[in-house]
Amino acid sequence: MENLELLVKELCKHTEELPWLEFKYNNYTPDTIGEDISALANAAALEERNCAYFLWGVEDSTHKIIGTDYNLQNLKKGNQELENWLRGTLSANADFEYHAVPVDGVIVGILLIHCAINNPVTFKKVEYIRVGSYTKKLIDYPALQARLWNRLHNRNFEEMTARQDMNLIDALALVNYNTYFDLMNLVQPDSREQIAHYLIEEDCIILNDSGLYDITNMGAVLLAKNLSDFSRIVRKAVRVVQYEGTNRLNMLKEEIFKNGYACDFENLLKYIESLTPTREIINENGLREKKVSYPNLAIREAVANALIHQDFSISGTGPTVEIFANRIEIINSGVPLVDIRRIVDNPPKSRNEKLASLMRRLKICEELGTGWDKIVTACELAQLPAPKIELYEESTKVTLYAAVNFSSLSLEDKLWAAYLHACIMHIQGEQLTNSSLRKRFGLPGTSAGSISRLIKEAVKRNIIKPLDPSTSNKYMRYVPVWA
Repeated sequence: MENLELLVKELCKHTEELPWLEFKYNNYTPDTIGEDISALANAAALEERNCAYFLWGVEDSTHKIIGTDYNLQNLKKGNQELENWLRGTLSANADFEYHAVPVDGVIVGILLIHCAINNPVTFKKVEYIRVGSYTKKLIDYPALQARLWNRLHNRNFEEMTARQDMNLIDALALVNYNTYFDLMNLVQPDSREQIAHYLIEEDCIILNDSGLYDITNMGAVLLAKNLSDFSRIVRKAVRVVQYEGTNRLNMLKEEIFKNGYACDFENLLKYIESLTPTREIINENGLREKKVSYPNLAIREAVANALIHQDFSISGTGPTVEIFANRIEIINSGVPLVDIRRIVDNPPKSRNEKLASLMRRLKICEELGTGWDKIVTACELAQLPAPKIELYEESTKVTLYAAVNFSSLSLEDKLWAAYLHACIMHIQGEQLTNSSLRKRFGLPGTSAGSISRLIKEAVKRNIIKPLDPSTSNKYMRYVPVWA
């Protein structure tokens, strides 16, 4: 945030503490700070503010600037730095930044606390709220709790502001609007006002009540010239890491893509593809042909899904692509809002619907709901192992695998591939058969027995079922168990 000295002076003009504003002199009690961060973040959401503020070095009763003797970043809780301890005891959606600001010859400590997103911010798994100038447990105030949840459900990340109160020249200087017009196949207007008109219509920038401009989180995430210009989302830059072999012992390359997703997406894909092995083969026409390890379409859709569906409320982490000798792992914060067993056929749900819609119109990803169909089908056509989805407490990992012999696949991987094959066939109006599954794995007719045993195990585990149980084994067709 720019001009923190001016911000401190403006905050001190308030005649009393507010639900989103706290003044202290030298009180750095760790638990008190943690409770106040939770309370202020939740109060900011309740008051529909982007930030709350915690100031040290300001007299509580008079708001006179007297300076503080300490710096939060130098203090410890036991053997751990206090700031790191706070981040570990607060919930993952807690997002704050500390600055020591010179004001009139003294130092004021200011903690900028971003408002809660999606869920209330907790400290030691307890939700707090500001009641007047006091910090209280949220559970003791059911009316405030209900209002807060209503605010959280009706305010999303994309609409919140990443930078505020700028003139139009400065606002446009931070975004790559050329990319927007290029990807939308629109003629770029000559005047700044007309350029702003398009970006306002897309909710990328906002003309606020003061007549100045704000850049929204969506505008910054997609069109930023440099994500470092936006303190809250700088950690959402995509990180690509290549390792030697199949583990993380030796890192070969690391690259962070610091432009907005729309600006860097094609370069990101080209970079990933450049790090994956390729080989030349002679095709059936006797011509040389490049054979890639992973279908480009599968990489494109898996990366786009990670960007679209990430949980932006989880601070301190962004999308990561890790490339190994035998696989690509694509990780994003948050877990899917749909059952992964139904990820191919269910209507998609996203926390970031506006972001998803604009990314589709910018042609960064496929039409609504076809992403996982494309990923699974592309891997099947290349006769690769099925892409795997793994869920963790606060993240999702999608893994694309390079070619593996059928005999080397684990039984679980074979069953997952058979299940996804049944799903793809079903949404195409067809059914899984012994023949179709052999073709999917690239196996000859002599492997019919192995495939029959795999189908039998899939039925036993209740992941597929016969379309018509009365059909003879030779002509049996199968559908997903939910069909």
